[in-house]
Amino acid sequence: MHPQPTSRMCFVCGRENPRGLKLKFYEDPENGTVQAEFTLPETFQGYPGIAHGGVVAAILDEVSGRAVMLHTSSDTFMATLRLTVRYRRPTPVGVPLIAVGWVEQIGGVGAKVAGQIRLPDGTVTAEGEALLSTAPEEFRARWEAERPYWKVAAE
Repeated sequence: MHPQPTSRMCFVCGRENPRGLKLKFYEDPENGTVQAEFTLPETFQGYPGIAHGGVVAAILDEVSGRAVMLHTSSDTFMATLRLTVRYRRPTPVGVPLIAVGWVEQIGGVGAKVAGQIRLPDGTVTAEGEALLSTAPEEFRARWEAERPYWKVAAE
């Protein structure tokens, strides 16, 4: 598996975000997926012992959107137009989890992507589908200042 770049301050992948998740993503080209293994601390819970649904949605948005990089350059950015999340069962905190994302369709200026969060035994706790579009020009212009920090972090 090949590591993907991360940013400085992204809530999900930002290496320097003191309140972020700091997830590291890896490409599995053979299976056409992007994956992240992680354990959520209880500071990200909604109900006791259960991850907040918004945090679960953020992880699904990130892992599914990152799958586009399997088919494009690592600095081709897309923005989520729509994200649909299905919460299948509670996603626990304090337990090893894996997020997996993949592309269902890509073409033109957009992509349809999907992802899941799984327990160690493979049980799916949540799944999402997203529709992405090329990021607006104003986003790409602001990104230029951050580009030097978009890199694969040292292990």
